[in-house]
Amino acid sequence: MFIPNLLDNHRILVTGGGTGLGKEIAAHLLSLGATIYICGRREAVLKDTAHELTMRHGGQVETLVLDLRDADAVDSAIGTIWQDGPLTGLVNNAAGNFISRTQDLSARGFDAIANTVFHGTFYATHAVGKRWIAEQRKGNIVSIVTTWVRTGAPFVVPSAMSKAGIDAMTKSLATEWGRYGIRLNAIAPGIFPTPGATARLRPGADPHLLETSSNPMLRLGKMPELTNLAAFLMADGCEWLTGETIAIDGAYSLAQGAYFTNYMGWTDEQWQEARDRIKGETERDKLLRTVDHRTTAS
Repeated sequence: MFIPNLLDNHRILVTGGGTGLGKEIAAHLLSLGATIYICGRREAVLKDTAHELTMRHGGQVETLVLDLRDADAVDSAIGTIWQDGPLTGLVNNAAGNFISRTQDLSARGFDAIANTVFHGTFYATHAVGKRWIAEQRKGNIVSIVTTWVRTGAPFVVPSAMSKAGIDAMTKSLATEWGRYGIRLNAIAPGIFPTPGATARLRPGADPHLLETSSNPMLRLGKMPELTNLAAFLMADGCEWLTGETIAIDGAYSLAQGAYFTNYMGWTDEQWQEARDRIKGETERDKLLRTVDHRTTAS
């Protein structure tokens, strides 16, 4: 779809770029000539991804172990990148989510989502944006949100609130920072299946069976469709496009409205089963982070 080397001389940070949608976006931007930085909390995952992507596409992928919930750590990491040269773009992709009845949420559960999605996205945006402004450089930010910023969504209230905040940030900073040549846009994907999202948002379910029948296009998203949109927004040549949130969901949200309304009739037992599955997935992730830390420390 794009000319070779479309993103030559671009230096782009993809948060949460070690897995899932972030990894796919990073791979595509790399294939188009960009130098890529990926960050996340698991060093081994980041290094494996960097090796895989460079073996597949060539180019340069740098990794940063980073907890986006720590504002000082984010600013320091961006400063470290800047020592190699300024970024030209940022993809705010890092996120977390799980389904839960809102009355069952703890403050800790709410913060687990909001601290990464809401606070972390702002920290990264602020750390990059203030450097561009100080150095009188243009810049480009693409944030991954959801169609829930338009419709709301039951059972994912922390994510819906946080993503709506990013949508508002996109519009607000597009207005405030446009005079500096800094653009901000957002992508609101429908279902592009990834293991992490499926395990926490559709525990025990097959999204292919549920969602394809209710989508106007009768299918789920294909990764190249999402990554091509990200590349278009990151490329030079459409610099008057800013402040927009673009849905890419096969018109599901237009036809059906909010996601997860099919859980409205779940019983207490079904919610308990979902919590158990999600807890198991979370414990596996914690174990992997612990093993990763011990491996890198040794």
